[in-house]
Amino acid sequence: MSDSCADRLEAAFWRRHANPRSGWSRVPTGPVIVYAIYRRDWRLLAAALVWTAVNPILFSPPETDDAWMTRAVLAERWWIDDEQRSTIGLDYPNVCNAVGASAFGYALYAAWRRRARGAAIGTAVGVALKLWWLRVLVARYDARARRS
Repeated sequence: MSDSCADRLEAAFWRRHANPRSGWSRVPTGPVIVYAIYRRDWRLLAAALVWTAVNPILFSPPETDDAWMTRAVLAERWWIDDEQRSTIGLDYPNVCNAVGASAFGYALYAAWRRRARGAAIGTAVGVALKLWWLRVLVARYDARARRS
């Protein structure tokens, strides 16, 4: 593994993001962004985007990996780095992320067009599929850890 400054910063970022408070407090960010666009509340949108950017550096690294959200972040890094997999694709479970991202994209469009039902459904589907994708990755990550 390279020991460049960028690699060290990225590793520190992900260690902090693995804090379950970081992960769980980011879950409502997508819905807040959709709501801000629907309401045309640009300050709320800016705050949500700033929160997305600074959230991982606000929390210390977790002391253990017992929390489900901690393992979700670790599983995502394992999936990308060790398994050399992408996060979006037509294979399972990545199709969950692909459809979820599409649903969230639709939610943003619906919010812009002020279609409350479409924005709400797209947001709910996007969040649900993201959490489903993480659930599958955590199960695979935990199974790998048990085999080791």
